Amino acid sequence: MLSLPKRWSAEMTQGGEAWERIAAALERMAPPPAPPTDWLAHPAYVWDGQSARSIAELDALPLERLHGIDTQKQALRDLCGRLASGAAAHDVLLWGARGMGKSALVRAAVADVQSDSPQALALVQLAPGALPGFPALIAELAQQPRAFLLFIDDLGFGDDGRAEMLALRGLLDGGVAPRPAHIRIAVTANRRAITMREDTSAALHERDERDDALALADRFGLTLGFHPASRETFLAMVESYTAPLGLSVDAEEALAFAIQRGNRSGRTALQFATELAGRAGKRL
Repeated sequence: MLSLPKRWSAEMTQGGEAWERIAAALERMAPPPAPPTDWLAHPAYVWDGQSARSIAELDALPLERLHGIDTQKQALRDLCGRLASGAAAHDVLLWGARGMGKSALVRAAVADVQSDSPQALALVQLAPGALPGFPALIAELAQQPRAFLLFIDDLGFGDDGRAEMLALRGLLDGGVAPRPAHIRIAVTANRRAITMREDTSAALHERDERDDALALADRFGLTLGFHPASRETFLAMVESYTAPLGLSVDAEEALAFAIQRGNRSGRTALQFATELAGRAGKRL
C-alpha cells in the first residue's frame, strides 16, 4: 500500500484544518437566517420574490374619502368582505385612467374589512419583479388560517410588461396544484388591453399583444373600470381633503391646477389640497 511521506501528510492535515477554520469564520460572518414570517400578526406585507416584509400599519384612506368611484368602491368592498368571510370570491382587475384611485381603493377596501375583523384578511403586495416567486408565496400562504388579497400594482401591458403578463396569466389559470380559495389577486393597470398602432407593419405583432392582454383580462372574474373625473367630481375630491382642515377652495384655481397637470383625477385633487394646506401651514 502506497504511503505518503510524513511531511506531506502533515501539510495535508494542516491544510484541511485551515479550510475548516475559514469555513467556520465565513459561517460566523454570514447573517443569521430570517425568522419565518408571521402571517397572522400584521395587516399587510410586501413580498420581494423570496421573503416577506411586514407592514405594521396599512396606509389607506377611509372609503368615504374616495369620490367619483362609488360603483367600484361597493364592488371591491363586497369582494373583500366575501374573501374575508370564507365565501367564494373573484380575482379582480382594476383598470383605467391614471390617478383615479385604483391602488388607493385596494388599500382602502382591505382596511375597511380589517376595521371590522382585523385577523380575517391581509394585503400582500408583490414588489416589481417578484412574479417568479409567486408559486412559493402561494405555497406558504396556503397553510395559513387567514384570507389574503395579493396585490400587483401597475402591471404593464406593453412590450416591457409582456413577460410578466404571460406569467400572471399562467398563474391565474392554475395547474395541478390549484390556488386555495382564501387567496385571491388584485391587479391594477392603466389599460384593460393595448390598442393597435397606426403603423401597419407592426399590425400582426400588435394583434398578438392585444390578444394576450385580453386573454389576461378575461381571467379576472371582476373587472372594474376607472375613468377621468368630471369637473364636479374633481371639485368634490378636493373638498374631501380640504373641508376637514377648514380650508376654502377657489374652484377656478383648482380647475386651472388640474389643467396644468393634464388631468382631473383623485391624485391631482390631493396634490392641489396639499398645496393649499402647505400655504396655510397645516398638515394634510
